[in-house]
Amino acid sequence: MSNLQPNISFDNTEFAFEYKTDKQLKKAQFLFSMMGQPWIVKMGTRLAPWSINAGLPVKGIIRSTIFAQFVGGETLEETAVVAKKLGEYNVQVILDYGVEGKEGENNFDQACEEFIRVINYASTQPNIPFMSVKVTGFARFSLLEKIDSIMHTCEGTLMKRYLQAIDRLSPEEKEEWHRVRHRVMRVCEAGSEKKVGVFIDAEETWVQDPVDALTILMMDTFNKEWAVVYNTLQHYRHDRIQFLKDSYEAAVERKFILGAKLVRGAYMEKERKRAAEMGYPSPIHPDKENTDRDYNDGVKFCIDNIDRVALVVASHNEYSNLYAAQLMQQKGLPLNHPHIHWSQLYGMSDNITFNLAHAGSSVSKYLPFGPIKDVIPYLMRRAQENTSVKGQTGRELALIKKELERRQK
Repeated sequence: MSNLQPNISFDNTEFAFEYKTDKQLKKAQFLFSMMGQPWIVKMGTRLAPWSINAGLPVKGIIRSTIFAQFVGGETLEETAVVAKKLGEYNVQVILDYGVEGKEGENNFDQACEEFIRVINYASTQPNIPFMSVKVTGFARFSLLEKIDSIMHTCEGTLMKRYLQAIDRLSPEEKEEWHRVRHRVMRVCEAGSEKKVGVFIDAEETWVQDPVDALTILMMDTFNKEWAVVYNTLQHYRHDRIQFLKDSYEAAVERKFILGAKLVRGAYMEKERKRAAEMGYPSPIHPDKENTDRDYNDGVKFCIDNIDRVALVVASHNEYSNLYAAQLMQQKGLPLNHPHIHWSQLYGMSDNITFNLAHAGSSVSKYLPFGPIKDVIPYLMRRAQENTSVKGQTGRELALIKKELERRQK
């Protein structure tokens, strides 16, 4: 790792936390110390959703603690304040309307309108180049599950299997899927018109195939001149490197730009548990080393093909972020090249985000917003992630402590 960008150090806490007051830092220190206690997280992730649903007066506590740390606000207007603050430090924003799990045609249509409203707002702001959507926000989960299961019985490429699966749906299901496609199309169309990139989030493996197929169809339509649509590849899956290469070949053949947002993954425990219960091989790598290798190989593949691939390094791993910067430097490419972007979740890894920003990288915070009761699933995942990811909470706490000591001096 010699040859790294000499002006990037993820140990620089002055840059990492200059946007936070002493009071905000101490609050974050308290929160991460709580998340370092597995029993507290286990109890909290059970009690918080139950308390909200039961109508108990806990919103104030949630709002001032975990919500304030990881979410931009309950409304787009509240979130604008956070986005503006980040912009002062050359940090961009990926907006995400963080409402999950609401089914029904009315909810799907409403989500579609909200996403278009987000795009229209983002297009008026100087530092919001992207927004994020989940196809499960537009589609009945069981319909996606059915299409995916049919695809697994078909032969051929992803797109061939997808078309065969759609052909085998009932007339009512075909009509329902047409509405799903139309919603996704409308959002991507708005992104294309307003020059706002659309990230399609990854889902569980048992609904991912139709999501991948739909995303590639959107890229084929909208990514001819610039990357409007990005797919999300979870590299804890052992098949994603091959999928990345297959997607690239499709992009070359169809003459579109491949938008690739690389993440490690969000559903590991759920995936392994389901595979064990249903008796099929786990889609997840057996260990972290294989996941890290595949992730870094994916980063290298994208940067080696940077003319045709628009890459988002969406990672909290310090090595992977520096590795991407090193590869760009070796090729003599600027860190704000239009086809490369770095991103971390709001409330985490400020040492990566703000030091990359200081070095001139195109970097953003993934910033969800929405009513507290609706973003609870997202918040519970953040709490669990900080407890389960080895060293994450300890690293956050050590950096905060270091900065508080520096300020006292």
